Amino acid sequence: MHASFRVARAARVTAAAAAVMWAFAGAAQAQTELVIATVNNGHMIEMQKLSKHFEQANPDIKLKWVTLEEGVLRQRVTTDIATKGGQFDVMTIGLYEAPIWGKKGWLQELKPDAAYDVDDLLPAVRAGLSVDGKLFAAPFYAESSMLMYRKDLADKVGVQVPERPTWPQIKDLAAKIHDPKNGIYGICLRGKPGWGDNMALITTMANTFGGQWFDMQWKPQLESKPWKEAVNFYVDLLKNYGPPGSSANSFNEILALTSSGKCGMWVDATIAASFVSDPKQSKVAAQMAFAQAPTMNTPKGANWLWSWNLAIPAGSKKVAAARKFITWSTSKDYIQLVAKTNGWANVPTGTRKSTYASAEFQKAARFAAAEKTAIDSANPTDATLPKSPYVGVQFAAIPEFQAIGIAVGQQMSAALAGRTSVDDALKASQVTADREMRKAGYYK
Repeated sequence: MHASFRVARAARVTAAAAAVMWAFAGAAQAQTELVIATVNNGHMIEMQKLSKHFEQANPDIKLKWVTLEEGVLRQRVTTDIATKGGQFDVMTIGLYEAPIWGKKGWLQELKPDAAYDVDDLLPAVRAGLSVDGKLFAAPFYAESSMLMYRKDLADKVGVQVPERPTWPQIKDLAAKIHDPKNGIYGICLRGKPGWGDNMALITTMANTFGGQWFDMQWKPQLESKPWKEAVNFYVDLLKNYGPPGSSANSFNEILALTSSGKCGMWVDATIAASFVSDPKQSKVAAQMAFAQAPTMNTPKGANWLWSWNLAIPAGSKKVAAARKFITWSTSKDYIQLVAKTNGWANVPTGTRKSTYASAEFQKAARFAAAEKTAIDSANPTDATLPKSPYVGVQFAAIPEFQAIGIAVGQQMSAALAGRTSVDDALKASQVTADREMRKAGYYK
């Protein structure tokens, strides 16, 4: 080979190698960093661990996690989105925020592709995350409420619990199995104040008794007959057959009581079923049985509906990468990945029909059928007997609801603790709600 030709070829090879190196350097610099704000619960922490699979498949995207407690998360993402701060590319938001922010134009529409199979999403959850048929957040996991009870105790007193019991039937069974001398309470229910604590349960009770938060003129209805009947029933039930100190109990406190065998019955989030039926976490796992949340005058709004969802702020500069991540983490494939890694009993539930159709899931989660029935029966656009102007089952999806719900929750907790009467608590609640709604300009 001619020497000059060899030199020329070597030069070309070197130039080609340099071009490849420059291309790699360019790719490294072009890597998109997604900042994801999320809540510090088990399912989300698992998603962070498994997200290495996403980064391997998408080397041009780097994920940065900001993990916060629920209250802090809500505060941070609300401030960021309202001020167009641009701190986060993907936000974990609740079913409460999604329709409000979607309507305000604060969120990007998601537009998933055919492979994502949006029709596989459970209709109630999909409806709660959509505005005018457009999807503004994708559900990571969802829950409704259900009755969890000690079948051994019900059997002992000869009571067969129906699939959809009524509140009077629940009261009757609570009276029969209540045995505080032996450390067993007839029923445990949330009493700790908060719009997402005691008010989640009390609102479902008010709904099924025939009540609503606001009428079609947005006037609060807290002194109506259904609210009075529901709250009196609730206070009476817990005072007679609940554990002492109920006004301080919410999900975690009651989960501990139920898992140690102290609660005969518990009406709460379906997500609790996976804990109380797990022998590693519950002393009475084998005795636990499941039914629908109790009803009274109407089945409407008896089962609450909640989901944690991933959404993209409207002003995001990284929409394509954010959509790619949300599609991955809320897909059928992600659920399969969790099942393969941690077993079917630990997959995020409440979002997809295909999860409940899985024989492995049904085998691993004996509460699966009851959970799906509960979620399917919840309708955020039709959750009250009289027509209501708001979306939401255990909340009203309006910005003012947080403040109103917190104030009313404090009054309900005070009534349960015996510091005020039910009538006085509801009167004070009505005054507060009316003041907030006038201030916000819903009516004069």
